[in-house]
Order: sequence, then C-alpha cells, then structure tokens
Amino acid sequence: MTAYRQRLDMTTNWSVVTTAGLASFALGDVNNSHATFLFAMFMNYFFLRLEARRFRTYEIAHHRVRIMERFFYPAMLGDRVDPGWHQLLLAELAKPRSPMSRADALGWRLNRNYLWIYAAVLLAWFAKLDLGQPKGWILEFPEALALADIGNFPGWLVFAGVFAFYCHLIWLALRAARTYPLEEG
Repeated sequence: MTAYRQRLDMTTNWSVVTTAGLASFALGDVNNSHATFLFAMFMNYFFLRLEARRFRTYEIAHHRVRIMERFFYPAMLGDRVDPGWHQLLLAELAKPRSPMSRADALGWRLNRNYLWIYAAVLLAWFAKLDLGQPKGWILEFPEALALADIGNFPGWLVFAGVFAFYCHLIWLALRAARTYPLEEG
C-alpha cells in the first residue's frame, strides 16, 4: 500500500514543481505571456488525470484490504462472520474493478490536493494580467477582458474558457464530496 501512496504523492509533487517553474517563468519578466498560466492549468489537469487513474488502482488494492479487515481478521479472532466472504474476495481477484468512477477519482484528488494548486495558478494568472499595466492604472470591466487576449483569441473568450474549466473542476469536487462512500464498509 505504501508504494501506491508514493506514486500518488509523486504525481502531486510533479504538479507543484511544474506550477512553480511556470509561475517563476511567467512572473519573472513582464514580457513573458500570461498564456503560460493557461499552460500550467493544462499541465495540472494532465497530472490530475494521471493521479486519478493511479488513485483508482490504489482503491482496488485498498478495497481488498478492507475486505480482509472486515471478514478475515474478525474470523481469526473468533467472531462470527458471513461464511461466503471469501467468494467476495475471489470475485474481486478474478475480475478487478475500481469501486469508484473516473469522475469521482478526479473529484477526490481535486478535494485532497489540486484545488489549492488551481487556486494558486488562478491568482498568479490574475496577478500576471495586472503586472503589465502602468502604475496608477484602474481596472475597469471592458478593458479587463482585453488584458487576456492571446493572439487572435479575444480576452472574453479566454476568460470564458477559464471560467468554464474552473466550474467543471468545482463540479467534480462537489460531486465527489457527496459520493465517496468507500469508508462505510
């Protein structure tokens, strides 16, 4: 079980290091594009999906351990348990399946680690948009959208894409918070 946990932690570490490196690059020079933070969001999503896949694999092994804890150890200590419990374990071993969906795994990892990383990337992106402005500049709504222009893509489209992406992340996190029943038995 420790090896699975190390693999999960390693993916989170990659995400943190990548985010820190891209933020240092983007904030290090005013001439560097704010699109670097959009790339950081993409890279973090890649790491999140990788970690969610690893988490589902971890949950397969964790589920088997829970079966053993629930039935095998009490039987060894003299408690009466369902005599057909070993059929459940044999079925798990014959056809492994994750006890959680991909969306739940994504949401669970978001809740545990990645929402904080995404919040930092979003705040750094807003800071980068503001850093290139002259001193005394006052943010007004229509001009603020133009700050996010990337080539031929208008700023409102970039903001809409980031907003939709973060709404998706929040939806995944809220959904997983309500549907993670694995500790119940």
